Amino acid sequence: MKKLIAMLLAVSMILAFAGCANTDTPATTETPTTEAPATTEAPATTEAPATTEATEAVEEVAVMTHEEYMAAEMDAPVCIETYVQAHQSWWEDKITVYCQSPDGAYFLYELACSEEDAAKLVPGTKILVNGYKGEWSGEIEVLDGTFTFVEGGDTYIAEALDATALLGTDELIDHQNEKVSFSGLTVESISYKNDEPGDDIYLTLGLDGNSYEFCVEVYLTGTDSEVYTTVGELEVGDVVNVEGFLYWYEGPNPHITAISVAE
Repeated sequence: MKKLIAMLLAVSMILAFAGCANTDTPATTETPTTEAPATTEAPATTEAPATTEATEAVEEVAVMTHEEYMAAEMDAPVCIETYVQAHQSWWEDKITVYCQSPDGAYFLYELACSEEDAAKLVPGTKILVNGYKGEWSGEIEVLDGTFTFVEGGDTYIAEALDATALLGTDELIDHQNEKVSFSGLTVESISYKNDEPGDDIYLTLGLDGNSYEFCVEVYLTGTDSEVYTTVGELEVGDVVNVEGFLYWYEGPNPHITAISVAE
């Protein structure tokens, strides 16, 4: 009897241990994932305002005489009424014009001009010009200029001033940019800019033992003109008569428009 009881107790203990062994491990508690807050986009880049090109209108002043123009300070606004005598070739809405009035001459450097208006700038045409007085290597000129045609205005074509006797004198500069002529000059040297025919021709002419520089400006005459061809065929020692505009570059440097060999 005691053995039976002992056996029953043993079986009960074994069953009790087995029950303990089958206890499930509690489910793992998931740590809630904390989501990062949605990325706050940086504010849109502030674009720099579009650059406004400063198109400064030429300051308008009263029409000047040639004397008043020459007396004006450098970089001062100027206004002139004058007459076209010739011009260089038009390019990119700009044109360089040789002008003259009875009281003096002007060099208008890169005047604002449409291609249509360039065709109307024939010799004798009267124009009103506003710009600024400038200087480059002794050449007095109008810079940053604009112009209008003087409707119903008269015309004027200057006669060439014989300035032969003024070569080498201080008085010559008083006729800067005027249409002038020189006679009896001897060819001392001829050369092409960049040593290339088709470009400007530099001509050194002598008179009474002194040498003077002249130029055939290709943008003024072109390469097919009579003056360009004639100068290209000259020889040292030839005696010539010259006509052109009294441009100034560190001294007189006339832009030749006509030349002939003296007989």
